[in-house]
Amino acid sequence: MFLTKLNKIMVKQYFSDVHIVLIKYLLDKIGKLRNRHFFVIDLIIVVLSPLLTLYIILDQQINFSEYLLPLISVTILFAIIKFNIFYFFGLYRSYWKKASIDDMTKLIFIALNSALLQYIMFTLLKSFSFGWLELNILPHFFSIIECFIALTLVAISRFSIRLSQRSAERFYLIKNFRSANTLIVGAGDAGVNMAEELQRHPKVGLIPVAFVDDNKDKHGFRIRGLEVKGGREAIPQIVEQYGIKKILIAIPSAPGLVIREILEICRQVNVETFTMPGLFEIVGGKVTIDHIRKIEIEDLLRREAIQTDVEKVSNFLTGKKVLITGAGGSIGGELCRQIINVYPSEILLLGHGENSIFEIEFELRERISKIISNGRVIKLRSRIADLRFIDRLENVFNEFNPDVVIHAAAHKHVPLMEENPSEAITNNVLGTKNLVEVSLKFNIKNFVLISTDKAVNPTSIMGASKRLAEMIVRNAAISSGYRYCAVRFGNVLGSRGSVVKTFRKQLEKGGPLTVTHPDIVRYLITIPEAVQLVLQASVLGKGGEIFMLDMGEPIKIVDLAKDLIKLSGLVEGKDIKIVFTGLRPGEKLYEELFIKGESYEKTVHEKIFIARNSSETIIENLIPRIESLIRSAQTGNYTEMLQGLMNLLPEYSPEKNNIYNLEKLTLENKSLFALSLNKKVSLF
Repeated sequence: MFLTKLNKIMVKQYFSDVHIVLIKYLLDKIGKLRNRHFFVIDLIIVVLSPLLTLYIILDQQINFSEYLLPLISVTILFAIIKFNIFYFFGLYRSYWKKASIDDMTKLIFIALNSALLQYIMFTLLKSFSFGWLELNILPHFFSIIECFIALTLVAISRFSIRLSQRSAERFYLIKNFRSANTLIVGAGDAGVNMAEELQRHPKVGLIPVAFVDDNKDKHGFRIRGLEVKGGREAIPQIVEQYGIKKILIAIPSAPGLVIREILEICRQVNVETFTMPGLFEIVGGKVTIDHIRKIEIEDLLRREAIQTDVEKVSNFLTGKKVLITGAGGSIGGELCRQIINVYPSEILLLGHGENSIFEIEFELRERISKIISNGRVIKLRSRIADLRFIDRLENVFNEFNPDVVIHAAAHKHVPLMEENPSEAITNNVLGTKNLVEVSLKFNIKNFVLISTDKAVNPTSIMGASKRLAEMIVRNAAISSGYRYCAVRFGNVLGSRGSVVKTFRKQLEKGGPLTVTHPDIVRYLITIPEAVQLVLQASVLGKGGEIFMLDMGEPIKIVDLAKDLIKLSGLVEGKDIKIVFTGLRPGEKLYEELFIKGESYEKTVHEKIFIARNSSETIIENLIPRIESLIRSAQTGNYTEMLQGLMNLLPEYSPEKNNIYNLEKLTLENKSLFALSLNKKVSLF
């Protein structure tokens, strides 16, 4: 660290302000060179390169009286050949400020063609007897050597622009001491790409100086000029040796356990640590400096990378018209973000909340303008609609005529729906029924319902409503033979109702963090991961399946709160407290994904299963009975509505939800609770 500071001081002493200003001025001038300037530079190179070649071959011993006429002749000949080839390959139509490997490849082709043509012409002229030219005195391979010398100088002049830009920025950083030596953890594709990005944009202030990687085969090698110094255990030593100020974890495939271990090492050396998104978040794109961010709780819970069949998803959606309900929500919005990467012809954003639809439309238009579509245009349209009004849905379908419908819209807050059960039924059940009926009417063959783990043995109104939605979709698949399916998964990190967002708001206010119960656990999944698996499941469906995503191991919510406190640089119990508030209405202590007695069938994807019994459940007169339930909800007859739910769903067990506090229930809710327990409860 001391040596690093000393080096900076020496650099600053050597390069005085005057020197730096002068050098930067010259570099800026080089950076402003254009093709008209390069034509003049090329002319000078082409005129002088034969002389330089002869000078090198003859070891500086040139008799000008003997070589002058042959030199002038070949100079004119080679100039005519080169400039014709330059023009043919479009050398003066390139934008050298953004020169790339493709431009270098072009220069190599120019060199090879020039060398070949020059050699042929030079050999032909030598074969004829032109005594006054005396070309035979020039070496046999003179034309080839001259060509490569000339083209090397041409290439140097072109790529000097990019070199000058980078050098100018580095001089600027030296002068202002704004750079921070950065260690990159991970020397894979993502780490190397990130190092390249940081080297290309030094004004970001993160100067990569070394890699660490647990792959011992890479130790000691240099990648983009940076040495792989060792594994993660070498981080403390490297931090001291290089004066590391920032550490960047660039392993998008790493599971949360690995991120935790690396972060703990970085905490011990007290260095600010950053990361980049997981594979699910950068699917379809290349890592850039915009991906650099602070480590978030989602990174610590990241699971091992899951292989998905991107080609099948692409074949399913490319060129299709896709309608997404609830497009302004957390899952609906991420569906839109990932689907645009496979180039559908059109996306229709359908939602009830105008603000959320406006925001996602604005974001998507920005994204679409930046992606390379190879001439394909992605149309984006938005419609505000309430799924409970079937006439409005028919108008939208008639206008849009979609190929695929993905139904992500739903009321999802369990305690809130316990207080507003009619809303849960009319939105989640009636809305799904209307959407399915309109889809069948317009001959839509692909329909995907986003469901929830709370539909398994439901104890809440919300869970029961989503289970009925699954049954509506399955019933439509059986009657039509179309590919209508549902996908279940657990709690989503980062969604609007996520506990993590609640914790963050509480942290901003100084706490405390509120957890309902010390033993409460949840299956957690990140939004991008959930959406990618949903898309994967959608291509597996043949019709009527209820897919279940493997959510891994459940996480204790109190542990989640503790991790978030650590990430914020605070100490639990000292800086901020955790308070237990008790379970809320409709809330389970343990969520159920795979239940006793259910038959789970594997699919070709290791993380996606089919809940066979749920997928094959048949209820007689399902639609008429659901319509009766909906009427009860619409008229506010809560007792009849609850009875209808229990008749339709024998597994619906509100009595398992033992957190009701009868003293706080309204008279209507008391009667519902009594009915669910088949008991008589005094209302006074």
